[in-house]
Amino acid sequence: MQDKDVRMIYVLLDGVGDLPNPSLGGRTPLEAAKTPTLDALARNGAQGDSITVGEGIAPESDIAVFNMLGYTFGDEYPGRGVIESIGAKVDFVDGDLAMRGNFATLDGSGYITDRRAGRNVSQQDAHAVARELESGVRFSKEGASVSVVPTISHRVSVRIRHDGTALSADVGNTDPAYERISGMGVARSTADRMKIAECVPLTDAAGLSAVLVNEFSGEAVRILGSSQINAERRAEGLKEISCVLLRDAGAAMPKVRPIGEVYGLSFSCIVDMPVEIGIAQVLEMTPYKAGGIEDYEKKASVAAGAIKEHNVMYVHLKGPDEFGHDGDAPGKTENIGRIDSEFFAPLTEQIGEDVVVLVSADHSTPCTLKGHSDDPVPVMVSGGAVKPDHTARMTESEARTGSIGRIAGADVLRTALSMAGS
Repeated sequence: MQDKDVRMIYVLLDGVGDLPNPSLGGRTPLEAAKTPTLDALARNGAQGDSITVGEGIAPESDIAVFNMLGYTFGDEYPGRGVIESIGAKVDFVDGDLAMRGNFATLDGSGYITDRRAGRNVSQQDAHAVARELESGVRFSKEGASVSVVPTISHRVSVRIRHDGTALSADVGNTDPAYERISGMGVARSTADRMKIAECVPLTDAAGLSAVLVNEFSGEAVRILGSSQINAERRAEGLKEISCVLLRDAGAAMPKVRPIGEVYGLSFSCIVDMPVEIGIAQVLEMTPYKAGGIEDYEKKASVAAGAIKEHNVMYVHLKGPDEFGHDGDAPGKTENIGRIDSEFFAPLTEQIGEDVVVLVSADHSTPCTLKGHSDDPVPVMVSGGAVKPDHTARMTESEARTGSIGRIAGADVLRTALSMAGS
């Protein structure tokens, strides 16, 4: 049990970790960014770094966030597909097969030219395509059906159901950028020329699941090849929605202890993405609405107000990750600066000195790799009873020298609470 008087704002900057980049003079985006407020927090705090999930694992956000909140899983992890379906309010029950999907673009030879359809998929286009897929897909197995639920931009949640049969989640991905290990998604080193992968059963019981996934994948390419939506997108100079890349299957609702029970504290959150919403619901955090994804000032104001009612306010900020995936180091640098001035500056003005601020990341997304990596992420704890060390900026290099040292992702929150005097 923890000290009920503790107050902490825990901010995860999605994918903020990086590697030295030639376009930034050999600096990382964190090193190149103008971050006077984070610098002040660093001078008043202590740093270390963290391997968020495990050595050699380049994790997806879902399993990384669970770890950074103190949860570890073995083979019992339910899979991102289920977590995302919860966040997207999909009609899902145990025995259904849920997968995370990306609307993506193919060339005439079937090679993937953009895994995110240009990151430019309107809600109107996404829902129109989803209706085409739901009504047009034909499975060979009687009783099979599919639900396609768009979420944000290119992201989609896909649920396959077979009446009277519980489907197995032990199948591989059709998204060639990720592989499935012990139920969790792990980023692969991406090649320039990739095609949709065949979904393979990983156990004998998963044969039917693999058949249905592959049939949906093929049917999606067929239907989208003659979609009126794509004709309109071509006329507007937008990338086509040619296929749905699927990954991270799950077939059962997760069974975990609520985070409030684990720590003996009350938790609230500000989250925007479907997977983050799903995690918050599974862990039974109290959610707060705080504008759009980049409404950083609004999020700061809401977080500062909510911390008066809860022990821990968890805030997940998406910005840096997308620039990492796009290989845009200057853009990532600018976004970090925006977060400093539009989120951290007003936040620190509105909270008292007794409120501890914990800042870290779920994973690194180096711009040179255009994907997640297994590199450690900085961890900074500042304010309250935290004893400052010698670090003066929140960067990858300074974090390596901080007094906290290197800790596992699952130990970050508990370590920070201990430092806060709870």
